Amino acid sequence: MESLGEKLKTAREEKGFSFDQVSRETNIAARYLEALEAEDFSGFPGEPYIIGFLRNYGAYLGLDVQELLSLYRALKIQEQPVPVEQLLRSPSRLPRILIGAAIALVVLGGIGGGIVFFAARPRRDPVQAPAARTAKEVEMNTDSLESRFYRGDSVLVPLGDNKYRLELSNLGEALTLTTPGGQVFLDLSQEASVDLNSDGAVDLRITAADFDKNNSASGAQLRFELANDLTAAFSAPGAPVPADSGINSGAGALNLAGAPGIFTTTAGGGPILSPYPFTLQSSFQGYCMFRWEILFERDRRDRNEQYFQRADELNIPAQNGIRIWVSNAQAAKLQVIGGGRTVPLELGSAGEVVVADIRWVLDEQKHYRLVLAKLE
Repeated sequence: MESLGEKLKTAREEKGFSFDQVSRETNIAARYLEALEAEDFSGFPGEPYIIGFLRNYGAYLGLDVQELLSLYRALKIQEQPVPVEQLLRSPSRLPRILIGAAIALVVLGGIGGGIVFFAARPRRDPVQAPAARTAKEVEMNTDSLESRFYRGDSVLVPLGDNKYRLELSNLGEALTLTTPGGQVFLDLSQEASVDLNSDGAVDLRITAADFDKNNSASGAQLRFELANDLTAAFSAPGAPVPADSGINSGAGALNLAGAPGIFTTTAGGGPILSPYPFTLQSSFQGYCMFRWEILFERDRRDRNEQYFQRADELNIPAQNGIRIWVSNAQAAKLQVIGGGRTVPLELGSAGEVVVADIRWVLDEQKHYRLVLAKLE
């Protein structure tokens, strides 16, 4: 019979998955995946994490999750030593006949007490069992929706001329959402990005705001938010954004037409005919909250945020674009490196909160420009 680690390893290798690929698609760090296959649980923060990661990893590999949990519990039982007190405990000196008599008296007393109790208890009308709950379906009529959902509940997300249905199909150590593109697994406070129409662009972000892992009946507080970038406006992932594009919706409008160019010509002075990867480098001059999100990349849909202090440094490589949010514009000294050149960026004044995109755009002459565009 295969052990827990062997089952996981065999299933992963049969599918041709690497630890890095599984880590990206399940949001489980590669070191925890390796530890599960090695049956080394010493590095996990606690047993709830072991069970949650094991559920997600097993479901991702298409294995029987309950069988995996049984194998894990069997391992834990084997690891627990027999207490020394039990090994050294001397046999009872009480004669077996006295033990038998005591047991008989207890049994007879219990039977007699039960008869008296049921005879004296007043009769009550039978209590009807609560009616089974009917699953609800909610339609998302605004850019965001937050509500408590229970197993079987679903949400309809309008996108273009179509509506896409997502269902909360399981709720345990982690919650499982069934989407048009497959299952999505979420832990508490975790966020997932979903491509609803399979065009390679992020359409919806889902956050598990609150749920009780030990009580599935309490449901889960989920937040659904339509992706607030220009990805949905272009059919192919990584497609260049026209230089005159903008979202003229009031607050948060992004105007690329007047955005200053970072890289506008090649080193030889000619126009840039094709975009190339670049790196945003930041050295922090003081305390600052900094958020960043990779744009228009199929395999990188993560958003990150972190507090930085003086002398901290950060490098963010990207293919097509990066969205940044800075709590203090002068606390972050930024420069862009690409094509053999380094160009400094000016975001704003001290204490100014800035949200901006650094992305490739395509001008009317079919030349590429890497621009800095602020959200106003």
